[in-house]
Amino acid sequence: MRRILILFAHPALEKSRIHRRLIPAVRDLEGVTFHDLYEAYPDFAIDVAAEQARLAEHEVVVLQHPFYWYSTPALLKEWQDLVLEYGYAYGPRGNRLTGKIMFNALSAGGAAHAYQREGHNHFTVRELLAPLEQTARLCGMRYLPPFVIHGSAHLTDPAEVDQHAEDYRRILLGLRDETFDLARTAPVPRLNADLAALGL
Repeated sequence: MRRILILFAHPALEKSRIHRRLIPAVRDLEGVTFHDLYEAYPDFAIDVAAEQARLAEHEVVVLQHPFYWYSTPALLKEWQDLVLEYGYAYGPRGNRLTGKIMFNALSAGGAAHAYQREGHNHFTVRELLAPLEQTARLCGMRYLPPFVIHGSAHLTDPAEVDQHAEDYRRILLGLRDETFDLARTAPVPRLNADLAALGL
């Protein structure tokens, strides 16, 4: 069984319809550690040693967050800057994360068609996440396609939100229990594009 660490970063969770529904769907799963960075570090004073120890205990790292300006909220970027140190996460002896799995689970206000070459944002979400993908690669981690909920600004149907939460839960369970071949993720633009294609 793979152990999963969710690094959650949302500076205004009380305003989020999406993440407030995703959290209860996964936070109590066996083998899953839910770590709210804004709750743990409201002053941004990250305990690097504690974070590195937490990483050591897990095989899968999920960065869960809203898509802020085509990236992550500020505290999650600060976490990367401080925790993924030279000599720990990369460099000649920086192999502590080698072999682990990482992906983003995010909500984006824009519709899926806006994140295309011909769309309003000109790039796909996967392309815009290239710095995080390269960070994972530099650290010797396997980077999977993101779990993306598009159109979150206009998503008002509770049943649709619940379906996204259930899909997220199924993906985490599949990763935890190793019930799908990671090679199946290679051609998909996002993990929740076609769960059947992943064997879920």
